[in-house]
Amino acid sequence: MFYGAITALITPFRNGQLDEEALRKIVRWQIDQGINGLVPVGTTGESPTLSEHEHKRVIEITVQETNKAVPVLAGAGSNNPVEAVNYSEFAYQAGADATLHVAGYYNRPNQTGLYEHFKYVHDNSKLPIILYNIPPRAVVGLEVATLSRLAELPRIIGVKDATGDLTRPIRERALINKPFSFLSGDDVTTVAYNVGGGNGCISVTSNVAPKQVVELQRLCREGNYVEAAQLQDKLFALHSALFIEPNPAGPKYAMSLLGLCTEECRLPMVTLQDSTKATIRKIMEELELI
Repeated sequence: MFYGAITALITPFRNGQLDEEALRKIVRWQIDQGINGLVPVGTTGESPTLSEHEHKRVIEITVQETNKAVPVLAGAGSNNPVEAVNYSEFAYQAGADATLHVAGYYNRPNQTGLYEHFKYVHDNSKLPIILYNIPPRAVVGLEVATLSRLAELPRIIGVKDATGDLTRPIRERALINKPFSFLSGDDVTTVAYNVGGGNGCISVTSNVAPKQVVELQRLCREGNYVEAAQLQDKLFALHSALFIEPNPAGPKYAMSLLGLCTEECRLPMVTLQDSTKATIRKIMEELELI
């Protein structure tokens, strides 16, 4: 179900409130640009600072505007499994295609605890699940053996890998014996990840340059890694510039230049310094995005 370029959507704000009109515009634009899937209310969507109502509303709007044109992978993760089930149930009712789940941040469980957390969510929800493995943010991460054990559960269908370990898809594929989505969580390493057996990326950069990220993933699917690497080199400066300051301030500023939304973030995220803005603008001009 999930492959190629999948955008980790920003959540647009205006005067401190969810900008529903801008969100609808962004979703339609993403689909027009050829995106392969959408992830509302992930980390890039500032999920930690959304209210429960806002979180659910973003999922609802994304599903409505997508209208089954591409799969919607709804962010539903929490370090509280009961809350994760609540968001999963809402995503199911709203019509999402699957849910994305992270766990472990702050409470720091061991591998048994992580397994039981995800198994609880699996057993008490209905949609397919992609596991989000991101030790830099969650402190703890899923070991290869734990992930392969979780993959034995019927509705756990993939992983978003932000470990930075490019041997992971190779080692995981050796243990997982069913159709499984191996998705990079890092734009910069996505070509190398795909060479190791990955089949896509949940991308931040595709908020800003969806057509180019879609093309890069298409080249990878066709086994044309030389051209994919050349395009990756071309996009590298943009990948880097968007993360000079904490995400999603960079993508939001870039999208404001595209006329898609304001650059407004919600505390503790803040808008960019002028020097970072100048860097992003210059790179977007060089890529002929603006």
